[in-house]
Amino acid sequence: MSTVTTTATDSLLGSFGASSKTKSTAENQQDRFLTLLVTQMRNQDPLNPMENAEVTTQIAQISTVNGIDKLNATLKSMETSFLAAQTLQASSLIGRGVLGDGDSMLLERGQATAAFVLDQPAAGVEVKIFRPDGAQVYSKLLGPQPAGTTAITWDGKSDAQEQLADGLYKFEVTEMRDGKPALVDTLGFGRVQSVVLDAQGLMLDTRGLGALALGQVKQILQ
Repeated sequence: MSTVTTTATDSLLGSFGASSKTKSTAENQQDRFLTLLVTQMRNQDPLNPMENAEVTTQIAQISTVNGIDKLNATLKSMETSFLAAQTLQASSLIGRGVLGDGDSMLLERGQATAAFVLDQPAAGVEVKIFRPDGAQVYSKLLGPQPAGTTAITWDGKSDAQEQLADGLYKFEVTEMRDGKPALVDTLGFGRVQSVVLDAQGLMLDTRGLGALALGQVKQILQ
């Protein structure tokens, strides 16, 4: 190896040694790669030295790895910022009512809301409401209904016109299909109590629908 090459290699190794003291753990792999490259250059055959293109390629690989690490760090930072913004946005839902897939109705101050979804118009549907123990307390026949989402409101009175206590109730909606009653998809009501961050991501803890992901919220109410 020529004196010029050896000097350049020593300079590279010296710079590496000085800078490696301040490198983070994430860069250890790059450090090992650079150490191997410098060792290879020092111990190369003087009669068959490494080609410049080969050295350039290996150095370019170091830059690529470093660039990927920086990109990953940037994406991680963006993810953290996005999660913080999403959490702040979700916190504004605390105390609000939401509709999501389910069959729960929350009677509050003599008022309850829910909804059902029809994939095609129906000649008529029937709504039934039950206590948590399964006892039916209310039923109502509705006239023709269009396709799409239709809201249900209930004043908390039973079929006997008794005002029932506030709390959680279950409901179901059926339509006549081919001469037989068929269950209809329903949207239950939940009151957001808190925002929880767990292994599943950002979740809304609701009274009525339980844990609900933001993407599962179909409608936001008061």
